[in-house]
Amino acid sequence: MNDELASRLNGLLPQTQCTRCGYPACRPYAEAMARDEADINRCAPGGQAGVDALATLLGRASKALDPLFGLEAPATVALIDEDVCIGCTKCIQACPVDAIVGANKRMHTIISAECTGCGLCVPPCPVDCIAMVATSSTPLARGEILARASAARRRFEVRNHRLARKHDERSARREAAARNAATRPVPISRKAVLEAIARGKAKRAAQAGKPDGSSPP
Repeated sequence: MNDELASRLNGLLPQTQCTRCGYPACRPYAEAMARDEADINRCAPGGQAGVDALATLLGRASKALDPLFGLEAPATVALIDEDVCIGCTKCIQACPVDAIVGANKRMHTIISAECTGCGLCVPPCPVDCIAMVATSSTPLARGEILARASAARRRFEVRNHRLARKHDERSARREAAARNAATRPVPISRKAVLEAIARGKAKRAAQAGKPDGSSPP
């Protein structure tokens, strides 16, 4: 795969990380296009202008957005009904750009300026308190999409680095705990102690010639 081409293709995507293209994030979709494994018309958030830009970069004819992957529409942001939110943190875990703040059993809030409108926070909400709200009546202009994409990509990458670091730290703690458990003496049960004492008495009795361990008359 041509990494430089994949990076250039990724730079033309809106970085919503919405997964509607069938890939887990914008970069994997760009890599698939670079390998000629995915078509250029799967990104609805990027709009028709985005498809045209991808076609130009790849030197091929453009085509219409594939409706199977969504339709071009005005930009949206998530909105939480704070009176209904139970603070379960499931939306925070789902947000790819850390645009939701809150704590366990505390009301959550969307950082509207950072929300990419991916909608990934909606399905996991157990109380249906999140709605996607349009921020304009028409789709964003291409320049505004790319301007927002740069900041969204940075937040996405920072989040991924943080999650990877936490994963590595947890793995290191588990490995350390496993090593400690392997070298820690195994506790001896009371039953095992009593059995050992009985064996000792029986051995001493046998050596003294008295099977029951009693003293001679």
